[in-house]
Amino acid sequence: MDEELKIKIAKAFEETGITDTIQCQQAFDICEKYDIRKIDITRFCNANSVKIRKCQLGCFK
Repeated sequence: MDEELKIKIAKAFEETGITDTIQCQQAFDICEKYDIRKIDITRFCNANSVKIRKCQLGCFK
């Protein structure tokens, strides 16, 4: 993941008040609003110890 994408995701999380946990629906909403792929959200969360809760489809682990 390139630095620009990391910054984009971090900014999206900051704007939505996400710090150490995110719900699946929030992740889906961020993907749609900011045009970010789900896999990139997953990688960012794993790299930054952000827990994904209430997963709906098993996309985030």
